[in-house]
Amino acid sequence: MLTQNQPLVRSLRAQALGWTAQVESTFAWMGRYLRVLERNDELRRENIQLSSQVARTRDVRQRNDELRRLLGLTDTTDARLRPARIVTKDIFQKDNFLILDVGTADSVAEGMPVVHERGIVGTVVLTNEHYARVMPFLNTDFRVPGTVLPLRAEGIVRWDGERLDRLQLDHVVETEPVETGQRVVTSGHSNVFPPGRRIGTIDSVAAPAGRSELDIFLRPAVPLYEISHAVVILREPAPAQQALEEPPSR
Repeated sequence: MLTQNQPLVRSLRAQALGWTAQVESTFAWMGRYLRVLERNDELRRENIQLSSQVARTRDVRQRNDELRRLLGLTDTTDARLRPARIVTKDIFQKDNFLILDVGTADSVAEGMPVVHERGIVGTVVLTNEHYARVMPFLNTDFRVPGTVLPLRAEGIVRWDGERLDRLQLDHVVETEPVETGQRVVTSGHSNVFPPGRRIGTIDSVAAPAGRSELDIFLRPAVPLYEISHAVVILREPAPAQQALEEPPSR
């Protein structure tokens, strides 16, 4: 019957071909859609891989730049310096600490200052042959005498255990014309750090009623959560003076 050329048969055959074409078109569209999804997955995986490579490249470049600046630091001072890599960094509590990959075999000893090209980092508090534990400035037991430039007003810098981006400068009298934006550096009264090392920049100043001292907060010069290397200054403080500068035991 299908081979006969009758009008009704031709009409049925045309409708059947139309339905078949629609079905084929639907399956063809589904095939294209699945291929597009597969290609999108491939592109997504390639994008993740490229992003990872870019991140690693950026990290390596930043580390190289940091090391280059630290090498420049060793060329601008007469003190004996020992560059080190930070292998452990715990700065999420009040008793924060860092671990450096240098120790007594590298002439590193307790009480030595640790710095970065941007400013101070902390003090060595414990050593073994190949590693050193450092108390950073983001530790509630850390203290360092500081000087406000250009005023030469002096105080003690500490961390209150709250914000990681803020230090406090105590014992500056309210008559000192301290302003935001002024730099604070280590004073010559520290037995650990040499004078002139950057501590931070004044971020806020207030004169509380009924007090003779200013409330001064600093923005640290060194972002501890960013750095991966530091330098130990190979100078040992005098034991008697160091004992007087240490905070009293709790």
